[in-house]
Amino acid sequence: MSVALVTGSCGLIGSESCLHFGALGMDVVGIDNDMRRTFFGDEASTAWQRQTLEQTLRQRYRHHAIDIRDAAAIDALFERHGSAISLIIHTAAQPSHDWAARDPQMDFSVNANGTLNLLEAARRHCPDAVFIFTSTNKVYGDTPNRLPLIEMETRYEIDPAHRYAGGIAEDMSIDATLHSLFGASKVAADVLVQEYGRYFGMKTVCFRGGCLTGPNHSPTQLHGFLAYLMRCAVTGTRYDVIGYKGKQVRDNIHSNDLIAAFHAVHDAPRSAEVYNIGGGRASNCSILEAVALCEEITGRPMDLAFKEANRIGDHIWWVSSLDRFRSHYPSWDIRHDVRNILTDIHDSNRRRWRVEAVA
Repeated sequence: MSVALVTGSCGLIGSESCLHFGALGMDVVGIDNDMRRTFFGDEASTAWQRQTLEQTLRQRYRHHAIDIRDAAAIDALFERHGSAISLIIHTAAQPSHDWAARDPQMDFSVNANGTLNLLEAARRHCPDAVFIFTSTNKVYGDTPNRLPLIEMETRYEIDPAHRYAGGIAEDMSIDATLHSLFGASKVAADVLVQEYGRYFGMKTVCFRGGCLTGPNHSPTQLHGFLAYLMRCAVTGTRYDVIGYKGKQVRDNIHSNDLIAAFHAVHDAPRSAEVYNIGGGRASNCSILEAVALCEEITGRPMDLAFKEANRIGDHIWWVSSLDRFRSHYPSWDIRHDVRNILTDIHDSNRRRWRVEAVA
């Protein structure tokens, strides 16, 4: 039986990947040691999602609480399954700017060294497997902030005459820019994934994501923008708007749409590819616009606090160009917009969040 190996298997994208490829009949090997709880506290624990995966996929899902920094344990797991592994989806990461600055060595060891361990194990034991890596648009550092941006009532927008008006493409430089330490560790991992494709001929792809979101998120203040915003709206928790007057723009891609992109790559893999991926022009919003939607969906006003200082290296405007991916996989497209995403997050989680808030 063909095996899909998923790191960060109980996170947002990891769990969606497990459910999707498990439903297709693949055996799923999940790697997740709930380090998200270590990074962000009990509210961010993914333990609930592990239970969901085990109950839903049953014998098709085998869980391993391995730390991806443990090269020997990773290699042993890959050796156990060998060439049966046809797909590797690597989503495990330390995902926060702020957390990385507090412990750069931990951040780099998880994001960079952990990725190297997986690549090397794949090269040794299943070199023909498709290796999908969830990189980030933070590899571009703050270069997007040099674009000609126009301040509007509820958002920033790019000059419509600029070549990136339809979205930022992969030809934007990742050099001579302020990345943040998180961005730097993800650059290292991103380049490693590309190099294993070019140098060893492996089927590797980097998805440089904007905001990846959906109902399976375990959101926290430092990671999981839309899900955390909706959680605050549902529970009446104060939400801190950090910098840019809340007019900073993000494109948001529903986890289902991203998994559909993974599926397309699995069916027709290429080598050493890089794609910007996000909601693009079909699904993007500023914080102010997202707040207004949350208030409309929940029917209650939000408690907001505005902080003037922005996060170091934070983007003012990011909308991904999806042209390159669409040119390689023309049957794929965005199916969810921001309103649809927020409604899905709300309907899937409101009861659980309210119970947790009371507890």
